[in-house]
Amino acid sequence: IAKIPTPEEHLLNPVSNYGASKAACEMMIRGYSESYGMTAIILRYANIFGPRSNHGVAKDLFDKLMKNSKELEILGDGKQNKSYLYIDDCVEATLICAKKIKKGCNVINVGSNSQITVDEIAKIMIHELGVLPKIKYTGGIAWVGDVPVMLLDTKKLQSLGWRQKIPEREGLR
Repeated sequence: IAKIPTPEEHLLNPVSNYGASKAACEMMIRGYSESYGMTAIILRYANIFGPRSNHGVAKDLFDKLMKNSKELEILGDGKQNKSYLYIDDCVEATLICAKKIKKGCNVINVGSNSQITVDEIAKIMIHELGVLPKIKYTGGIAWVGDVPVMLLDTKKLQSLGWRQKIPEREGLR
């Protein structure tokens, strides 16, 4: 069971091959850092979105509405509640970590301090595009390995001086 918000020190317990591969990469990086005295920065990103995004729920919903504004299929039940971060805030967080972290192996969560549901994202998209589609849910989990709730603890990142500037809802608009 995940602790919400999830701190960097929380036990890794991947539920998909994708998550397991990321955990394995972290262990390889930690091994190299410890064995050879290298500085390492492992950034655990939340759901990042913004201009030029080529995947993710916001891109998926936007593309579906542009293709057919009369019907919107939402994967899962729409209640998935996760952290999303606008790309400008993500880039700033990454640069702060690169500038301020100089030794050891460091794991840093990069995300917002709040959550938004897929339903809320869909409502913003619908409002901004001025359409009134019939919403259809696929039910169950959205895809194999999806987690219904995700929020990263960003206290470590904030201790480096980072602050989110663009709230999710504003970024989506």
